[in-house]
Amino acid sequence: MKLFAKSFAVAIVFATCLMLVPRASADDWNHKTVVTFNAPVEVPGVGAQVLPAGTYVFQLVESPSNRHIVRITNQRGNHVYTTILAVPNYRLRTTDKTVMTFKERAEGQPEAIHAWFYPGHEWGEEFVYPKSKAIEIAKVANEPVLYTTTEVAKVEDLTTATIEAVKPSGDVVAMNEVVETPPAAPEEPRSLPATASYMPLLACAGLLSLATAAAMSKYSA
Repeated sequence: MKLFAKSFAVAIVFATCLMLVPRASADDWNHKTVVTFNAPVEVPGVGAQVLPAGTYVFQLVESPSNRHIVRITNQRGNHVYTTILAVPNYRLRTTDKTVMTFKERAEGQPEAIHAWFYPGHEWGEEFVYPKSKAIEIAKVANEPVLYTTTEVAKVEDLTTATIEAVKPSGDVVAMNEVVETPPAAPEEPRSLPATASYMPLLACAGLLSLATAAAMSKYSA
């Protein structure tokens, strides 16, 4: 009975160690968010279009460059509607819910998506439009809009496209004159860790081995 009690205690310790191993969360990295629009929404990017009212999934895509790239898919993730170049933008207050902002459009036109903020984050993703569309939106919204200076025909183009901003007057300005940037840049991992750390588990496994050896030594004597 004593041997059984000791073995049971060791098993409890081992199970506790397993629970202490940290888990990597994909959503924390790619900000995967399910969004439902109750009206059509215009989106830029490779595959730019007007999305009908419905449910979509937004998430960051890992990129070999330092660019922020957002992909919009259906809920099953087996259809990509568009892949968008975005620029980090800052807000003074965080929220515990996803926030989407839009640019005003002419009467009868769908709203154009402007930025996406993930819950609990000060940094969000401000979307970049083609120049002709940016000029159109800027005039109606009466504020600058980001655009790419060259045509973006494929996803690979998103990693090299130059970004500027156009004012309602049609004047072009540098991106940093439009996007609010605080002194410190966001410190977020740009790649998903392959595994979590196993150091706590290894340490517990060592203790478990010592405890098992001691028990066997004592009760085999």
